[in-house]
Amino acid sequence: MILRQVFRRPAALVALLAAGLIAVTGCGDDDSASAGTSGGSGGDSTLTLVGYTTPREVYEEVIPAFQATPAGEGIEFEQSYGPSGDQSRAVEAGLDADVLVLSLAPDITRLEEPGLVDPTWDDGPTKGFVSTSAVVFLVREGNPENIRTWDDLVKDGIEVITPNPFSSGGAQWNVAAAYGAQLKAGKTKDQALEYLRTLFANVPVQPKGARESLQVFQAGKGDVLLAYENEAKLAQANGEPVEFVIPDDTILIQNPIAVTTNSGNPTAAQAFVDYALSAPAQEVFAKKGYRSVLPEVADTYAADFPEIPGLFTMDEDLGGWKAFRDEFFDPDNGYVADIFADRGFSQEDE
Repeated sequence: MILRQVFRRPAALVALLAAGLIAVTGCGDDDSASAGTSGGSGGDSTLTLVGYTTPREVYEEVIPAFQATPAGEGIEFEQSYGPSGDQSRAVEAGLDADVLVLSLAPDITRLEEPGLVDPTWDDGPTKGFVSTSAVVFLVREGNPENIRTWDDLVKDGIEVITPNPFSSGGAQWNVAAAYGAQLKAGKTKDQALEYLRTLFANVPVQPKGARESLQVFQAGKGDVLLAYENEAKLAQANGEPVEFVIPDDTILIQNPIAVTTNSGNPTAAQAFVDYALSAPAQEVFAKKGYRSVLPEVADTYAADFPEIPGLFTMDEDLGGWKAFRDEFFDPDNGYVADIFADRGFSQEDE
C-alpha cells in the first residue's frame, strides 16, 4: 500500500477554519493510505510527488518551505510513498507523478526506456542525487548481542531484519553493503556470495520496505536491523530504545530525484527539484539524519555524521547498478533469487 498526502497553501486553511468546514483524518501506519489538507488560495496547479518510504518527514517540511517561495506560490502537492521498486513500477504502469524521489538510481533510469524520465535527469553537480546516507546496524539499547561487525550478523542465533530486495530499494542497498564489505575485507567474490547466503539464513522475515522493517524491529522482532543511517537517527529522535553501529566498511547510499516527462507542470516540478537541492532544503535533510549532497551544508553538519573509514560506492567499487542489479536481482537468474529459492522466501510482497 502507499501513503498519500495533499499539501495546499495556508490561506485556504484559514478560510476553511473560519467557515467551520475543516475535517481532520489520519492513520498511524506509514504504508496505509491517508489524506489531509493545509489550505491555499489561488492554487492553480498540483504536483504529485512519488517517493520511497523513508523521506516523508523531510518533505513535510520542504514542501511548505517551497510553497512560501515565489516559485512555489499557488502550487499544491499530493504525495505517494511506498517501497522504491514498487513505486517505480507503479509509475510505469500509469501512476501519476511529477517528481520522483526514489531510493536508488535504477528505479529512475528504468523509466527512461518507456519515455517517462529524460535520460539527462542525472546531469548537474549532484548527479541527480538529492540526499545520501549509509547502511548501518540498528540494535537494541545497550547492544545486548554486542553486534559490531558484519561477521557478527552471521553468528548462530542472531536474527537480522532486512526488507525484501525485490520490492525495496533499501534492501538492495543492504545487499550491496554486505557484499561490498566482504570484498573490502579481502574476501573473494565466491566468499562474499557465500557470506550473503549465510546472512539470509539469519533473516526470519522479509518486510516489503525500509519503514515497515523499522516498524517490525520496533515491535520486538530481530536482534539487528540493516537500516539507512537516517532511519536509525529517526528512531532515536522518536525516543525508541535503540542505538546504531556504523560498520567500518559500508556503502554510500545515494537517493535520486527527477522530474517526469509527462508532468502537468514541468516548470513547477523542476523548480521544486531545484529547491530540494538548495541549502535551505538540504539543511532539513541534514537535520532529519541524511548526509547532504551540498559540501557547504555537509561541512556545517559534519559533527553529526562521523567519517566512515571504509565507505565505498556502487559506481566506483561494485561496477555500477546496472551490472550489479542484473547479477544479483534478476528474478530468474540472480544470486539473490537463487538464495531466496533455497530459503523458501517469496520474491513478492507479503
